[in-house]
Amino acid sequence: MSSGVDLPSRRLVVGRERAAARAMLKGAGFDDAALARPLIGVASTWIETMPCNLGLRRLAEHVKQGIRDAGATPMEFNTIAISDGVAMGTQGMKASLVSREVIADSIELVCRGHLLDGLVALVGCDKTIPAAAMALARLDLPGCLLYGGSIQPGRFRGRDVTVIDVFEAIGSAEAGRITDDELRQLEDVACPGAGACGGQFTANTMAMAVELLGVAPLQTGGVAAVDPAKPAVAAQVGRQAVEMVQSGRRPSSYLNGAAFHNAIAGVMASGGSTNAVLHLLAIADEAGVALDLEDFDQVSRRTPWLADLRPGGRYNAVDLTRAGGVALLVRRLLAAGLMDGACGTCTGQTLAEAAQRAEADWPEPAGQDVVRPLASPLQATGGTVILRGALAPDGAVLKVAGHERRTHRGPARVFDSEEEGMAAVSARRINPGDVVVIRYEGPRGGPGMREMLGITGALVGQGLGEAVALLTDGRFSGATHGLMIGHVAPEAAVGGPIAWLRDGDTVTIDVDLRTVGVDISPGEWASRRRAWRPTPSSAPRGALARYAQLVGSASRGAVLSGDRAAADG
Repeated sequence: MSSGVDLPSRRLVVGRERAAARAMLKGAGFDDAALARPLIGVASTWIETMPCNLGLRRLAEHVKQGIRDAGATPMEFNTIAISDGVAMGTQGMKASLVSREVIADSIELVCRGHLLDGLVALVGCDKTIPAAAMALARLDLPGCLLYGGSIQPGRFRGRDVTVIDVFEAIGSAEAGRITDDELRQLEDVACPGAGACGGQFTANTMAMAVELLGVAPLQTGGVAAVDPAKPAVAAQVGRQAVEMVQSGRRPSSYLNGAAFHNAIAGVMASGGSTNAVLHLLAIADEAGVALDLEDFDQVSRRTPWLADLRPGGRYNAVDLTRAGGVALLVRRLLAAGLMDGACGTCTGQTLAEAAQRAEADWPEPAGQDVVRPLASPLQATGGTVILRGALAPDGAVLKVAGHERRTHRGPARVFDSEEEGMAAVSARRINPGDVVVIRYEGPRGGPGMREMLGITGALVGQGLGEAVALLTDGRFSGATHGLMIGHVAPEAAVGGPIAWLRDGDTVTIDVDLRTVGVDISPGEWASRRRAWRPTPSSAPRGALARYAQLVGSASRGAVLSGDRAAADG
């Protein structure tokens, strides 16, 4: 260990006055030799409620061995995780986004409370990835993330399937297109084991984003959860964290505006999840980096969609890895001048160096068509756009990867909760041309900003995916596709214009103009604004109620801040 490196743990375990602390730690199995080394936290988000994080307990052992091999002492601890896929469509989904803050806080508290010198965070399902990155940025502690990896696709009737196929099949069953027995057959094979949802949904989108930010070593997340190479990757990441402690390299040395633009470019070029907007804003907030919705739209305008990944494309995350992985996409974008290759990373390499060195182990196979050449992109601009207008003066988010509609005009079908909207969809009361509006599901109004995959999947399954639009102050799963607009801000609960809509109002959407509006006279619109009254919060006592009081706008990442919450009100 370099003599110039300050180890916080020395204040925990060194000196006569620390004898009681050492006695406690010896009771936990650490001897004098272990306590003389740097103490590296291993934050695991293992949980048994989903496949996404199921393999992390085993993976943690390999991370810990890598830490020991590099001359430090691992200390493993656990935090929570919520399965979006399991909770989707229920009141339980309100806990999902809230868990992001709880996970970040819990990692912070363990690291501060035990004066840890470094950190490896093992992450899987959606919120665990941004939460761990938020904690690293907040603590500015030497360390990195390891994504547990994608699930393998299931096989059904000769084709690859994922959980999104099940959500859409629910709508198909309700429409009489398939039988309940066929739905059960698909259900039984769609998720064949450990790993996060297999398309470029939120988990894989954020796994890519944190590699491009530099807080996870490039290519480590692309190794699937059950790949025999994953234990070696885990040990490598453990060793990397120790090297960071030894060198004194901290996230603040590479988390800058250019790094966030690199991450946004990766999201846009891969047709990634709209949740990346919410999470990258939150990570930037922790890192003290100025980032706003316009950054996303500007990067999207100049970045082509290159990676043909589901839900908008054809392939799954494991196919991207076989094609050359995130590093191949980086090399494409660097060649076009659409990424900043000089940005640093947790390994000490620049992003360009890391992408180039990865080519030896991850060459691009001849004839692969997962990542398109720059000359023939899937579309000339990125997969997500930012809309504004009378219904979303502070912004809204729309994924355009995978569908061609650029405009929509139709009557609003207004629902004050996800359950109300889902009941109408299930009862086949939604017609072609409708704009389904689901409000009071924002960060504060939900509370928790639920995802609407159940509804969007059912609409697609009923054959309405290309015939209707959906507008919500909630959010969408990364698996959602179609003309689905989320993150509408200000949200209904704070008196945003979406709260003033009524059934039958004509809503207009124009992707090219980046607008979402309504055909209402200014006088009528002002009258409705004056007549609006807030509704009592439905949040139960505890974490959800506290969250509703403190959370800020989705347009700024739905981060917790009393100042922001007060300003939004």
